[in-house]
Amino acid sequence: MSKPTPEQEQELAQAAEQVDATSNIPEGVEGELQSPEEQRIAELEAALQASEAKFAEQKDSVMRAIADAENVRKRAEGEIDKARKFALERFAGELLPVADNLERALQVADPTNEAIKGVVEGVELTLKSFVNTIEKFGLKVIDPQGQPFNPEQHQAMGMQENAELPPNTVMAVMQKGYEINGRLLRPAMVMVTRAPESGVDVQA
Repeated sequence: MSKPTPEQEQELAQAAEQVDATSNIPEGVEGELQSPEEQRIAELEAALQASEAKFAEQKDSVMRAIADAENVRKRAEGEIDKARKFALERFAGELLPVADNLERALQVADPTNEAIKGVVEGVELTLKSFVNTIEKFGLKVIDPQGQPFNPEQHQAMGMQENAELPPNTVMAVMQKGYEINGRLLRPAMVMVTRAPESGVDVQA
């Protein structure tokens, strides 16, 4: 076997250096040695992931904005409803003395007196029309004659013994009460029965 010439030895040394350089490529560098097509695919996948993340973030923001707007709308509707009811309650409260005066006029009038019979009928019709009108706006008359005493709607002005009615029964209504849209506007002022041997606690 002949000894290599200096030129051959130099070529062998260069080839060995290239082999060593290839075998010593750091981990992760191989990924950089991709074809243009593979690099383009990787770029598109990264862009797609970024777009999906941005879309999810924007969708979440839109949903929160919709929920906030709905909450604001509901709060506004609630405030408007409260304001309307409060204004209606004040207005209705100012009208109650009108009904009271008409009822008092009927209580003191003599229905057998022919001279004022027409006036009495006119007052009765006026009171009936007035009550029908206010009931259209949610006002309800509380007239508990003969009913059990209800401290949530009635105000007891006194108690009397009565053997004909059960104890704790409204035997007389001195002033009718009113409620509006389910809320008490004014309690009815009543006289309550009690048994001769014991009283009834009307402050409960």
